[in-house]
Amino acid sequence: MTDKQWIARWGGHAKMIMATTEVNANESKEEAGKRKEELESDPERWFNYYFPAYAYAAPAAFHKEATKRIIENSEWYEVRLWSRELAKSSRTMMEVFYLTLVGHKTINDERQLKRYVLLISNSLDNACRLLMPYKANLECNQRIIQDYGEQQSLIKWQESEFITQSGAAFRALGAGQSPRGARNGEARPDILLFDDVDTDADCLNPEIVAKKWRWIEEAAIGTRSVSSPTTIIFCGNRIAVDSCVERASKLADFSEVINIRDPAGRSAWPEKNTEKDIDRVLAQKSYAAQQKEYFNNPITEGSVFKSMAYKPAKQVRDYDILVCYTDPSYKDTNDYKATVLVGKWQNEFHILKCFLAQATTAHMIDWHYAIMDLVKDAACYYFMEETFMQDVLVKEVSDAGRRTGRVIPIRGDNRRKPDKFMRIESLLEPLHRNGQLYLDATERDNQHMKRLAEQFTAFAPGSRAHDDGPDAVEGAIWKINEILLKKDGKGISISKRQQHDKRW
Repeated sequence: MTDKQWIARWGGHAKMIMATTEVNANESKEEAGKRKEELESDPERWFNYYFPAYAYAAPAAFHKEATKRIIENSEWYEVRLWSRELAKSSRTMMEVFYLTLVGHKTINDERQLKRYVLLISNSLDNACRLLMPYKANLECNQRIIQDYGEQQSLIKWQESEFITQSGAAFRALGAGQSPRGARNGEARPDILLFDDVDTDADCLNPEIVAKKWRWIEEAAIGTRSVSSPTTIIFCGNRIAVDSCVERASKLADFSEVINIRDPAGRSAWPEKNTEKDIDRVLAQKSYAAQQKEYFNNPITEGSVFKSMAYKPAKQVRDYDILVCYTDPSYKDTNDYKATVLVGKWQNEFHILKCFLAQATTAHMIDWHYAIMDLVKDAACYYFMEETFMQDVLVKEVSDAGRRTGRVIPIRGDNRRKPDKFMRIESLLEPLHRNGQLYLDATERDNQHMKRLAEQFTAFAPGSRAHDDGPDAVEGAIWKINEILLKKDGKGISISKRQQHDKRW
């Protein structure tokens, strides 16, 4: 960061803090003392009063629970794998100020203050950027100054290191720098903050990750005192399968993963991030970027399917056989429902149409009518995994048929399916590699087909990425080959399994 950029950013912080922390100059000492005591007894109210610019949205339950753990345990090691936009750095900053200004309550009902904060990031420049709000609040927060006195010291007050008049030290450190001998008088660091210590580039090299982790364990955490309670907090996202924050999570007293949406698919912090806001932001990013930044799910793109091939589809009547296959994904409310139309032409398989979304059953049923409109009077088989053909779903499909006068001839696929990765990789990857699997080029910009391509490129062993689209494609091609093998032996070579299809 250049000096000019630093000054501009600093000025913005200072103005914002000054403007939001006005005080009552006419308040008596008794009134101020009572107010201060009441605020200190309730950390949430304390945050709201002293840091209104950061605590502008009501906290979620996970915020409150995290703060409770930090304040109630003077010796504590916590890893916060919180998504972007969940205020992990801001929340941690407010907690650190509470510990350095108010402190932990001891057995004797006294307060034990933390005295030395070491903030570590992937570089010194980034650590200084993260330390800037601390320094700005100590200089410009009128409410802190009114209740806890002037904080700016004349002895040491730099962007990377400063000591307050009350005796609390703050220091920024880049990963790999020497922290040896870090002391504030006789006090060793008793708050160790690790914020965004991992980088995308570093995580591509296992040796760099291992080297950085050794430095964290031996040099950085090694600065703490053995006999004095220490608070260690890691803030970051799981940007790679092997990373420092991932390694820390295996050693911490408490490790927590909070994604932008909870397992039910709802905003994890609705007081700040509405569903509309989340949809807007996610729509601007690829599936892989969404998963890494907002769902703690790093994806190595292209490990099985590097990129998908496209070709304009034929007329539906030109295909040897058409199969519409649906994966309704009732296993998890956050999964995608997938309906695909696949046709076999000569020795190729074309994905003519795809519907892939976190949708309702009603929408899924509408997809079938859209495909029936596309297919018209051409012969087409309709399948759905029989496991999901439950009474409720069967009733909804039947009701839709009576309502529209058009019956969806869905059959249950009762194949005993082996491991999903093995099925998709063994059947589809050779077809893709040999130029026999294509997505319809005219559907390339359709959001559903784009999502299918993203799920294919994100597909990898052990990945937590959604794979409902590729799973449906595998089901369709399996059924195509099974039908053709039974009919005239023209399917591709696959192991045969006895089938007992049932019409629903």
